[in-house]
Amino acid sequence: MPVNLAAPDPASLLPIAGLRLGIASAGIKKPGRRDLTLIELGPGSQVAGVFTQNRFCAAPVTLCRQHLAHGGIRALVINTGNANAGTGEEGLARAHRTCEAVAGLIGCAAENVLPFSTGVILEPLPIDRILAALPAAQADLAPDRWSEAAHAIMTTDIVAKGASRQARVGSATVTVTGIAKGSGMIHPNMATMLGFVATDAALAPALMQRLVKEVADVSFNCVTVDGDTSTNDSFILIATGQAGNAEIGDAAGADYAALKDALSEVAIELAQAMARDGEGATKFITVTVEGGRDRSECKQIAYAIARSPLVKTAFFASDPNLGRILAAIGYAGVADLDVNALKVYLGDVLVAENGGRAASYSEAQGAAVMAQSEITVRVVLHRGSVNATVWTCDFSYDYVKINAEYRT
Repeated sequence: MPVNLAAPDPASLLPIAGLRLGIASAGIKKPGRRDLTLIELGPGSQVAGVFTQNRFCAAPVTLCRQHLAHGGIRALVINTGNANAGTGEEGLARAHRTCEAVAGLIGCAAENVLPFSTGVILEPLPIDRILAALPAAQADLAPDRWSEAAHAIMTTDIVAKGASRQARVGSATVTVTGIAKGSGMIHPNMATMLGFVATDAALAPALMQRLVKEVADVSFNCVTVDGDTSTNDSFILIATGQAGNAEIGDAAGADYAALKDALSEVAIELAQAMARDGEGATKFITVTVEGGRDRSECKQIAYAIARSPLVKTAFFASDPNLGRILAAIGYAGVADLDVNALKVYLGDVLVAENGGRAASYSEAQGAAVMAQSEITVRVVLHRGSVNATVWTCDFSYDYVKINAEYRT
């Protein structure tokens, strides 16, 4: 079961002025499953995104990149049950037909629609089912459908993921609401995870791409479940501009910082929810690396620990076999790392220092921490002043079962 994670109260997911969502059943993988989401944006909305760096990226990712370059995005369409990845030119054609159908319904060009898919790779997108269900999704459009959309985009997720915040920006109160899906094949490397975060704040178009990347780098790019970078990873930021604030045009100003903080809080909550809901997860693990020379080397070491199958299975077993953590630090690839200078903590317990086991450490201390459902691993490098944090989960028997049976 997910680790200390419950689906959000639908009433807690606040509407965003200028945005409506509609849900329908296309029966893509399972009959009757509500698996198609349409998001309609008001005129003047700004949209930016970051996507997977997997070279075998899905057809919708390719089209999203192309359509974002045109600007003027008016709609997003999301299907679950089929990734439309590894589908070649026919996959691109089917994704484009989806965009054309949405454009016909809401009155825009196909280039003003962004498509997203998640599910099984190497299977043709059932375009006829999607086209047949789109009118029902349009008829369902309403501002308060965030919770329904969070459920509709799930694949192997057990819990729907959504969050909202409000913040004071200038003289206006702005709202931020986001949803995401992801449980396995999670190791975002964005410059089968999807995230959509929207705000009613007014923001200069020139700042959108900068902001979405900055938010991704502190949230979705800091989570791993199994080290697999999906073919479909996408994180989209939408700003409808209807909050009444003066347009934010300066990235160095207080208004930009306030909006970024609110967006980051939502995105971090969603990213952590993915690790808490990792396939078969029984423990939520925070890995923090402190005192590095730069953020890159801190994340390099943190990810080596967080995605190690040996480390993750030890956490599942509540076995303080902590030499596995030292091994991961050592192979992380920081060539000039002085292992005699660093310290490793499990929770508040000092585990290793001076290149080996801490004199004060006992197996009983380690076992007590490992028995907890939420655990922090802290590595202090003593090389500089930069820190980085990554979130992950353990590997249980169920992870193998879920993935072995994914197509059945």
